[in-house]
Amino acid sequence: MGRGSGRGSGPRRRAGPRLQEAARAVLDSPRHANRLLELLESLESEVEEEVVAGIAACSGLFSSLVRRGAIHGGALPAEEEEDAVAGAECSAEEKYEQWLRHRYNDCTTQLLQLLSHDSSDVRELALCALMKLVQTEGHHPLGNQKTSSAGNFPYTLFKAVLDRLLEEETPSQLLGRFQEFLQHHDTGLHTLTALRSRLRTVAATTAQGPGPGLQEKAFLLLTAVQMPLEKTELSLLVKGDDKTETKVTDIKEHRKVFENTWLELLKHKLPQGLYKRVLVILHDRVMPHMRKPPLLMDFLKASYDIGGAVSLLALNGLFVLIHQYNLEYPDFYKKLYSLLEPSIFHVKYRARFFHLADLFLSSTHLPAYLVLAFVKRLSRLSLTAPPHALLLLLPFIGNLVRRHPSSRVLLHRAAAGLADVTSDPYAMEEEDPAKSGASDSSLWEIQSLQRHYHPDVATAATALTRPLSDVEEDLSPLLELSSTELFEREVKKKIKNVPLEFELPQGLLGKKGDTLTSRWTL
Repeated sequence: MGRGSGRGSGPRRRAGPRLQEAARAVLDSPRHANRLLELLESLESEVEEEVVAGIAACSGLFSSLVRRGAIHGGALPAEEEEDAVAGAECSAEEKYEQWLRHRYNDCTTQLLQLLSHDSSDVRELALCALMKLVQTEGHHPLGNQKTSSAGNFPYTLFKAVLDRLLEEETPSQLLGRFQEFLQHHDTGLHTLTALRSRLRTVAATTAQGPGPGLQEKAFLLLTAVQMPLEKTELSLLVKGDDKTETKVTDIKEHRKVFENTWLELLKHKLPQGLYKRVLVILHDRVMPHMRKPPLLMDFLKASYDIGGAVSLLALNGLFVLIHQYNLEYPDFYKKLYSLLEPSIFHVKYRARFFHLADLFLSSTHLPAYLVLAFVKRLSRLSLTAPPHALLLLLPFIGNLVRRHPSSRVLLHRAAAGLADVTSDPYAMEEEDPAKSGASDSSLWEIQSLQRHYHPDVATAATALTRPLSDVEEDLSPLLELSSTELFEREVKKKIKNVPLEFELPQGLLGKKGDTLTSRWTL
């Protein structure tokens, strides 16, 4: 039984039936063992049809051999060592089992290489074949897997599959098919374990750390893992012996590995696009499954200090840590104040920002100077805000005034005309709210908006100058309001009386009694 035996010299037939016949022959008798080499050679073919048929035949053959227990388990000597000592130490049956184990290793190696094949069909079939072998080997373990912390799960083979998926030459689209197997909680747990190991290895061997490609794939896998909530909900790809205590059935172990893998990813510098996507899901899809969410404080604080859209997205995570875990951030409101820039009305995450800002400014224990600074800054921003943003901004200001009566003085000064617009003491460029001069200013900007060209904006601005009720306005319908929606709303309005600005003509040429009027009457 050599590794390099060739195929028969008979007439060439279609690959599928021929390879299936070879697989059945190997299963029927060891006398046909060399036909197994024909199957392995098909995996290296340049003809896609033959590769596809070879994958199906090899998958079925080795799954059957593993179930029969016909493949050698435990320590495996190298083939040259095996040939040297076989006569003295091994029976013919044991030698055949060891040979099958080597061919099994050859098969999995070639299937792993096919994960980078040019054909998407070949890649997916190779992945499914490998995962079938993982499941089969888990139910019929080779070697001493039962004594490992993974239980019956064949972690060595599974990690080889995941490592290959994470290689740069393996298309990311293949992860979409792999995600189907992550519906099983044991697969998810071992995916997290192998992923963290890969990230740590790359970080230790590469000066710049994991590259963007690896980080992107790691993010896709992390977001696809199904975290168990209760022990009764566990779905397992490999079901082990009930008497065997493994980490797979421990919900705390799942949370620990999940937390450590996320922290390993967040240690390294992320591409800008991926950075934003991480922050978007961090508060609702990551933190609830962590054992110690406060471990993210340094990451979120660094993100909040970056500025721009990244700071806006970090607000969600900080909100959870501040309100649920009582963590303190001394300069939080100062940074929130600096985020109020004209661009805030044009970013993708405007609704999220104003929702959270409304929550942060709802506390009645905020100092008066801070509230006055926020109210004044929002008022100044209203001068350049688009109409759809103003319809949110003006009720937002009104709610702040209702919550904090000390800020009413700004409205009273504007109504009384006590403020000189040209000498407004408020300094927009000042980053410290305490030094902005808002306490000595007024909301003259609100009065100017009473003459806004959009009637709804003018009405909302006028309402602020009148006595305000104690009931706050509901901002939720206004958070997602866009210019397109505002335009469609205006188009759908039915107007009965349309004001027209023109003078009725008195004659054909515009003069009463002209010579043409006597001939033609308008």
